Amino acid sequence: MANVVQPSQGAMRDASAAYTGTYYDAIVEGAARSASVIVPLVAPMVRARSVVDVGCGTGAWLAEFVRQGAERILGIDGEYVDRSRLLIPADRFVSADLAGDWRVRERFDLAVCLEVAEHVGPACSAGLVDKLVELAPVVMFSAAIPYQGGEGHVNERWPTFWYDLFEERGYKLVDAVRKRVWSDRRVEPWYQQNVVLYASRGAIEGNGALRREHEQTFPGFLSVVHPRLYGPVLERAGVKPPGPWIPAGVKA
Repeated sequence: MANVVQPSQGAMRDASAAYTGTYYDAIVEGAARSASVIVPLVAPMVRARSVVDVGCGTGAWLAEFVRQGAERILGIDGEYVDRSRLLIPADRFVSADLAGDWRVRERFDLAVCLEVAEHVGPACSAGLVDKLVELAPVVMFSAAIPYQGGEGHVNERWPTFWYDLFEERGYKLVDAVRKRVWSDRRVEPWYQQNVVLYASRGAIEGNGALRREHEQTFPGFLSVVHPRLYGPVLERAGVKPPGPWIPAGVKA
């Protein structure tokens, strides 16, 4: 394989206890369903013929990018991923400690990192963003906000935290996804709330669709909370009883 990944043992080395087959079975259906809605929006916008997914799990998102025309893919995740459950070819998956000092000697059209950053220690945040911008001129990114909750979350941050890290590296926010899926219940609420694009200036200037979306992006709207996630937070706090909760007039 032309890809050379150099993993090291870091903050996620003991993750196998949490990220089991049961864990991936619980999330793969929602991930695949969400990908079937979001990827057809993003792939043509970014012209994504090559895609790398950092924290790919069993590869549901990459499998959808292939269906949408991607010709070269790579999935990266920990040794704990059961290869027999992969939804992509096994030779398109490499293992690495995502909190460690790994590198991939390849460049892609798009790097994907969805609901992964909250699983790496705070000290690894900047390093993770460094790796993502090394991989591609456009990054599709989402990460859990404070109190979102989930298995193995150790680094929940408001989106503005990640915005600042990408800004420091010259990558600009392109908020093209959330407004298109905010009310689409096929998409899991954490993706509805958190998925955004970050793109280099060159990528934006050379792509009319990205440029138009960037011009219509307002960073002040980043840190919003979706009703489908706000309700469970209130339940955990004992403010409301368990059960569906959607504000009047909101279809989401």
